Amino acid sequence: MGVRHWKSGLEEFRRSMVKEVFVRSVQRLVPSIRSEDLTASGSGVRAQAVSPQGDLLDDFRIIQRGRFLHLCNAPSPAATASFAIGEHVADIAAKQFSL
Repeated sequence: MGVRHWKSGLEEFRRSMVKEVFVRSVQRLVPSIRSEDLTASGSGVRAQAVSPQGDLLDDFRIIQRGRFLHLCNAPSPAATASFAIGEHVADIAAKQFSL
């Protein structure tokens, strides 16, 4: 993944190190944002699933192995708490495990 997406990786570092670059990025979503509106704070790291070919996997992977049902690559806390996703996984489990 690093070899295929090195430009994106460097841009992420640049955006996190240079506030004005970050502000311009945010302004694509919220044009009225100004540098003065933003203050430095901590950040987190989100895991990202990658295929064996180095492609980023943008959506859930639901894998059933034996008696286990794995929900992989949940993109955000909001998505992991989604009732619709929970119902979908419950439907799969009901079919797979005769519930």
